Amino acid sequence: MTALVIAEHDNASLKGATFNTVTAATQMGGDVHVLIAGHNAQAAADAAAKIAGVSKVILAEAPGFEHGLAENVAAQVLAIAGSYSHLVFPATASGKNIAPRVAAKLDVGQVSDITKVVSADTFERPIYAGNAIATVQATDAVKVITVRGTGFDAAAHEGGSAAIEKAEAAATSDKATFVGSEIAKNDRPELTAAKVIVSGGRALGSSEKFNEVLTPLADKLGAALGASRAAVDAGYAPNDWQVGQTGKIVAPQLYVAAGISGAIQHLAGMKDSKVIVAINKDPEAPIFSVADYGLEADLFNAVPELVKAL
Repeated sequence: MTALVIAEHDNASLKGATFNTVTAATQMGGDVHVLIAGHNAQAAADAAAKIAGVSKVILAEAPGFEHGLAENVAAQVLAIAGSYSHLVFPATASGKNIAPRVAAKLDVGQVSDITKVVSADTFERPIYAGNAIATVQATDAVKVITVRGTGFDAAAHEGGSAAIEKAEAAATSDKATFVGSEIAKNDRPELTAAKVIVSGGRALGSSEKFNEVLTPLADKLGAALGASRAAVDAGYAPNDWQVGQTGKIVAPQLYVAAGISGAIQHLAGMKDSKVIVAINKDPEAPIFSVADYGLEADLFNAVPELVKAL
């Protein structure tokens, strides 16, 4: 058995979710290969070759792979899929876009968002917003899997010495072309990779208060800023800050939730955090059920006092 990890990268470097996905793949038994489908992506391939546990890196280069269009990357995966028992993707926006196309073309079922590898064909995945864990057995000859990064530790970035093999690029699609991208520039850590996250909820009342109260705390802690869906829907925070079932799944070392009641959808996105601190004036708020430390207080008083103490 050999697993193929479809790396997420920007041609120059690997995205963090790739390392967690490699860890999951190594637990499926057999060798682990990594596919780098990109353009001028030798640097990303070199980085993949150094990952502990990887035995081979396959580098496929073509202009159509430069921006990771799902149609083109899926075609490349399908071109080499016959050599593999497992096709493993990170459960990111990119992985979720490519994996279903591959599964459909192979006419196999997809096992999504796994958090544990029980055996080579059996996996655990959360259902009902993480309130239940399903054990799923995949009986297809080729298993298409997406991996929830927070369920696995990242593989070591150094220590591997995999061979890099160049593969012929698959024909790219003319049905989709890359037009452009608008990337929000932020001096803070990326939400899904941050070790500390400060999140705010609807109780903050406005975008001005959101920034006025939480930004100083985030600055003190070197943290990324997050938000509940209610805060995002109310316009207090941008969409890419949303944490939860319909936002980003995070598991930082420290998660500070200020004015977040703890709806089930939000808890699904952050309850794997190592230490959770909740600040809420409602003693019955569900967030306290998952918090390691809870402070029953008005956040408009408590957060500035915390900033002063830090």
